[in-house]
Formats: sequence, C-alpha cells, structure tokens
Amino acid sequence: MRHPEHQYLDLLSQVLEKGDERIDRTGVGTRSIFGAMVRFDLSDGTVPILTTKRVYWKTAVKEMLWFLTGGTNIQPLLRENVRIWSDWPLAAYRRETGQDISQPDFEQRIVEDDAFAARWGELGPVYGKQWRRWLGSDGREHDQIADLVKTLRENPSSRRMLFHGWNVAELGSMALPPCHMVYQYHVTSDGRLNCLLFQRSVDLLLGAAFNYVGATALQLMLAQQAGLRPGELVWVGGDVHLYLNHLDQAREQLSRDPRPLPKMKLLRHADSIDDYRFEDFEVEGYDPHPAIKADVAV
Repeated sequence: MRHPEHQYLDLLSQVLEKGDERIDRTGVGTRSIFGAMVRFDLSDGTVPILTTKRVYWKTAVKEMLWFLTGGTNIQPLLRENVRIWSDWPLAAYRRETGQDISQPDFEQRIVEDDAFAARWGELGPVYGKQWRRWLGSDGREHDQIADLVKTLRENPSSRRMLFHGWNVAELGSMALPPCHMVYQYHVTSDGRLNCLLFQRSVDLLLGAAFNYVGATALQLMLAQQAGLRPGELVWVGGDVHLYLNHLDQAREQLSRDPRPLPKMKLLRHADSIDDYRFEDFEVEGYDPHPAIKADVAV
C-alpha cells in the first residue's frame, strides 16, 4: 500500500513542475496550482504528522487549543512558547512606531507587559473570535463550536455540521483573513466522525503540515465529546502554493523517503470541548527526518 504521505509529496512535485508563477501580496512571489485534495485515515490512531521533515506538532496542537479559547491576542501563545503568529503584529508595530525592535525583544515585551500586549499583541477578529463569538447582525454572539458539538450528539445525520471563519464584515480588521476557513463534519452509520477541511490559501511548505495536525487534534476532541470514533480527514486546498524562496527546501524534502506515520491519542476524557489541555495529547512513534528551515512570508 502506498504511504499516505506521498499525497503531500505529490503536491510538492506538482507545484514545482507545473505551478503558475506570479507575484503575490507579500512581494515574495509564488508558484501555485488551483484545487487539490488529500485524504488521511485516522481510524487506527495513525495521524498525518509528516515524516519527510520534522513537524513541530506540539506547536500546532497548542495553536488549535488557543483557537478554541476564542482568543485573538498572541500573549497566551508566547507564554506557551508558540511564536508562529508574531510576524504580523511585529510588522504592524515597526510600521506604526518606526522602531526597528528585534522579534525576541518584541515577544518578551508582549509576555511581560500586559498593557503593551493589549495594544500590540492583538490580531483582530481572527479564527477563535469567529469560531466562538461570531457577532450576528442582531448583536448576538454565536458559538459555532458549541453548536457543532450539540448537533454531533443530537442529530449526527445532519448535513449542516460545519463552522467557518470567513466573516465578510470583519475581514478588514483581521491581521490575516482565515486560510483554513471551512470545517465540515460527517458521521457514518457505524459511528465514525469524518472531517472535510477547505483551505482557500495554502503555504505548502510551512502551513499545510500544521493544518493537518491542527485539524486532526480537533477531530479527535470532537469525536470524543460526541461519543464517536475518528474516521477520515479530507483536506481540500484552493490556491496551493510554494513561495519562490521555498523551492530548494521543497526539492530537499522530495529527496527523502517517508517513514511510518505516528499515532496520536487523548490521555483522558475531558468534561467539555473547553476542558482540553496540551498535556491530554500523546504522540507515539514519531521518527521524522530533520527539520527544514524556511522564512515565513508576511
């Protein structure tokens, strides 16, 4: 049987060989294809943490747990040593103040100074805000995650089990509009929970691996809360691209052979979707190739 990771490696190869090259909003430039799909079977505990390079899965799980809090400030992330959201507020701070502060110094101030964090650590109404506190035209907040859990428990045959973050009215206030924007769920007659994640824009080298892990962690939590078993994770990409300064790294990754995928499990049954902690997740058998360094385009 073909290793599931080859689906991802095939995408890397396709973008390298056939991608349309153009300048993007970051100015770095991309090579991209439009429309892609990969499928991962989670039913035996195996999870898509890529092995052809080291993926910092702990960071991805911590990010997903932060999304579930509804938070929009990077201070809690930095206190968990998660730095993947620092680039956008740092760029805003430098642009608006004219100060060429280093990233470590900026992050340290966010961690230590609550007032500074409140002013400069905000990302706007990004993922968590929309997932947990979508503001309706009537002024009422909608908790899409709580509604999803309720429907999974009470009406699992529903075709309306989804949540998304593309709130048109608030896009302009976000540091970055949602890339992984629609999560739809499906329950089989024998109690397996499937997820389809649509991602409109995909940084294939840096972002996709994190999105696979985050979506998997969420699927495990939702399945447990609804008394279901994990099924398939189906990932669909819109604009699937490599930045032009990531091409050599992609070629390096393609030169490596996949190793056995690891397994992930939850160590306890949380009382609610809001009760999970990072310590509840355990990954076994992860033996990846070395990490591949690449810059984030902001």
